[in-house]
Amino acid sequence: MSNALRLACAVATGWALGLVVLPVLGADVRLAGRSDADVVATGIVRPIQVSLTASGRLVVLALGQGDAAGEIVELDPSGPLPIDASRLPKIVVPFAEESRKTTLGSLAVDPRSGDVFLGEENGNRVYRLSAGRRLTPLAVGLNHLVGGGGIALDPQGRLVILDYMSPETQLRSESPPPAALAPEVDSYHGPLVFRVDVDEPRPLPRRLDLFAPLFPREWTKLPRGELLWRFVSVAALPTGDLIVVDSLGEVLRLTPQGDVRRVAKLPSGHYHRTNMAAAPDGSIVISTGFHIRDVFRVSPAGAVTTIARELADPQGVAVDRSGAVYVAETAFGRIIRLRPAP
Repeated sequence: MSNALRLACAVATGWALGLVVLPVLGADVRLAGRSDADVVATGIVRPIQVSLTASGRLVVLALGQGDAAGEIVELDPSGPLPIDASRLPKIVVPFAEESRKTTLGSLAVDPRSGDVFLGEENGNRVYRLSAGRRLTPLAVGLNHLVGGGGIALDPQGRLVILDYMSPETQLRSESPPPAALAPEVDSYHGPLVFRVDVDEPRPLPRRLDLFAPLFPREWTKLPRGELLWRFVSVAALPTGDLIVVDSLGEVLRLTPQGDVRRVAKLPSGHYHRTNMAAAPDGSIVISTGFHIRDVFRVSPAGAVTTIARELADPQGVAVDRSGAVYVAETAFGRIIRLRPAP
């Protein structure tokens, strides 16, 4: 199928289903059905994460170009659009150590303080970038911190972190499991979920390998070769519950007590660099990355709807108070906005 025909089919499908369709082959935004979309910013080199401050400004994490762990740029979506972000000042985040060339892959912004939290891509550390632009290691000792939506802040300002443990990841961790836990963790394959009070007066960095995780509440021993879920993204609800998505598209609710309940199943596909954000109506918006390229909404009752299709590697996602959805469309180097129908 030619590119022109593929694009025509995508647009026709969007009109028929009432979806927002953004053409993969160009930079224009097309409107479809009762929803509309526009370009917020262009000129960002590989934007991968986006978050909102309390004032409604957008904080964007990009891989950028050059020898650095990442770049951060701040945007005001309330002014004239689109913004040419290439003309804006950037914060270039250096590698933590000359011998540790690990890029950044996850982002969360504290709306109270403006502090930015940054997780390593497939790494072991989480950093805090204060409003004074001071970068500090906040947490170390993780096994395998995923990129995408691997960290989030809950309504109480606590940082939620997804990790994955297996004998292989323990070998690449910065520190081995504590001897007292070795018999329990030796046979555990699966996710770890930590919740950290970032304002608690404790020495930094926090050693998460010494923390009791929120999940699992007790170590689960499985037959050889059998694995638990592989959580790939997390979002926090006002109730204190967490929503997590696994690599097979299972949407699960994790209570403050560590209990897990299935919420929904996303369309089949490979969920890897997946990002989530909670909307004001209690729904969850999920951006599915390069392999699937759609944006889904999961209602509080578990109904799954598609709000955008065939985007150019949609990664970071944020939802403002009006319900507008901001998506980092990485392959086009831009941020787009999907506005709710009136």
